[in-house]
Amino acid sequence: MAVITNILFPVDFSPSCVAMAAYVQRAAVLFHARVSLIHVVDLTSHNGFELYLRTTSEISEEHRAIGQLRLDSFLATEFPVARHPRMLAFGDAATEIAAAARNGKFDLIVMPTHAGIFRQMLLGSTTAKVLNDADCPVLTSRHAETIAPRPLEHRQWLCAIGLSSNSARVLRFASIAAAEIEAKLAIIHAVQSGDPDAPIKLGLEEEVQSVEILEALERVAHLQRTVASSAPVRVAVGSVKKALLYAARESDADVLIIGRSPGSGDLGRMRDLSYAMIRDSPYPVLSV
Repeated sequence: MAVITNILFPVDFSPSCVAMAAYVQRAAVLFHARVSLIHVVDLTSHNGFELYLRTTSEISEEHRAIGQLRLDSFLATEFPVARHPRMLAFGDAATEIAAAARNGKFDLIVMPTHAGIFRQMLLGSTTAKVLNDADCPVLTSRHAETIAPRPLEHRQWLCAIGLSSNSARVLRFASIAAAEIEAKLAIIHAVQSGDPDAPIKLGLEEEVQSVEILEALERVAHLQRTVASSAPVRVAVGSVKKALLYAARESDADVLIIGRSPGSGDLGRMRDLSYAMIRDSPYPVLSV
């Protein structure tokens, strides 16, 4: 069974969305997936001048009509309306996007990440809320306007895993999806260094010697056996965040796969480390 068959592309008509279209197209071709576009209109966003001239119902109807017109014409060449459904929703953007993905049984959301995203500065970020609320994987990139997707033939994936109870789920998804499109999957695991200021050390599985690293590798190997994976493993030693980002920059991957909590819960799906990876990764991040 295909891992990804339906892709949801939220759009706000920004340059970032235009740039992200190429990544949506690449994912659709790789997975032979269908793409639907969604735009969310906030019908309560009236300014004082509008309210002075017309009733709220008249203003809402106009916003609705304008939103539909812009949605139907947006990226019409890249995603012809006849083949790519357009969905217009109303309300809070993140809430409606997550609900549409859930109700429409979408397998992947692809959307840009605007600069400055971090846990303490997220309250106004639609992407951050979608990452926290959506049940399906989310592909994001902060660099869509400055970099271009790799050619279809370049299929190198890097999966960052810890050793938590959630790691098997993340690695299983990465392994199955990579196998489906014949991508080369590699694993990166970070071991916390006792000295946060020490330089990052990055080695292949056969190059590491310390007891702590060997124990981590044994646990990663057990994890791989559990999900029937045989991907090569690299171990980064240092501050976990810095080590993972260093490994990402040293890799020739075209996507970095990281995990989210499978349930939103009181603390949400995302953690500060995950947000840092999304913010600073040199290429798109697939949050599973």
